Amino acid sequence: MKRVAGFALFCIAAGMVIALVLPNMFVEVLCILLCLLIGYNLFFC
Repeated sequence: MKRVAGFALFCIAAGMVIALVLPNMFVEVLCILLCLLIGYNLFFC
């Protein structure tokens, strides 16, 4: 469970950094969805 929580926090932090760099809202939403998909697969699979 610690690994999942750590990965979620890392993914949130990475998304914030990417959001600072990317000017396009579509790309930010795409990165968020990708992080959610990866987190879901790690948690439930």
